[in-house]
Amino acid sequence: MAARRLRAAVVGAGRLGTLHARKYAAMPEVELRAIVDVDLARAEELARELHAAALRDYRDLGDTVDLVSIAVPGVAHHTVARDLLLSGIDVLLEKPMAATLTEARDLSAIAAASGHLLQIGHLERFNPAIVHLRSILDEPRFIECHRLALFTERGLDVDVVLDLMVHDLDVVLSTAAAAPTSLEAVGVAVLTDQVDVANARIRFADGMIANLNASRVAPRRERKIRFFQHDAYISVDYEARRLQLYRRTPPAPGSAYPTIAADQIDLEEGDPLADEIRAFVACVQSRTAPPVGPADGLRVMELCELIRRSIREQGRVVAYR
Repeated sequence: MAARRLRAAVVGAGRLGTLHARKYAAMPEVELRAIVDVDLARAEELARELHAAALRDYRDLGDTVDLVSIAVPGVAHHTVARDLLLSGIDVLLEKPMAATLTEARDLSAIAAASGHLLQIGHLERFNPAIVHLRSILDEPRFIECHRLALFTERGLDVDVVLDLMVHDLDVVLSTAAAAPTSLEAVGVAVLTDQVDVANARIRFADGMIANLNASRVAPRRERKIRFFQHDAYISVDYEARRLQLYRRTPPAPGSAYPTIAADQIDLEEGDPLADEIRAFVACVQSRTAPPVGPADGLRVMELCELIRRSIREQGRVVAYR
């Protein structure tokens, strides 16, 4: 007997919610039932395109769906995800997990108590370059991240730490061999009343250092992360799906020093969002833990909270836990 198609909805019909909705609509194992947005006209326009119902209030979903993607402003993540989890729906929640660590902890507790799935939308986990990177990493000693963006009016409900830096924090934490021990950070509000440019330096228990830079008022767009380890330097371009690998090789005959061999790995374009949603749907079908669950989201939120505290205290070193 064929498995029943899962019934899905998307809450939030903005740019990201539209992408989620189109991915669900293209999946044969899923029936996209509804698009929800406080701007009903916007929900109706997308719903017509994808042959779904349009709603203004997510609480009107009732028991008509099995799973939901939440792509609303970060300040509303806690309320919407909490209500949907408590109503018996599995949730894929876009980053950041919540606007505060307290809210994130509450969502984690609700998911655990309810038995319903909560996957956090840390999209870079599904980037082909990051997936490939894991087979190359060998105890890196230093990580450097640059995530720069031109100024836009989206995402301004939270600061740049929760808006942009969260992506790299999740990648760093998911590749680190040890836990963070301390950090220091600085930040500046440039065009908004929140921090728009931030730098954080994180020390780990094994001595590794991660240095993260994020800006949403930069003159150019950049998404890169670099790893330095005992035998190699690895540069990852998130957007180009490209890795540049520099390895130390034995000395040439007659030379006392090693040489460096360069290699470039260009990966297939891929579709990280489709892969993320497919992973979520598979977990809903099998009732297994999502690949990026509440514990992963909480680790990122804990670091975000400490980074923001250090910024408020003008770069004071803050101990982790």
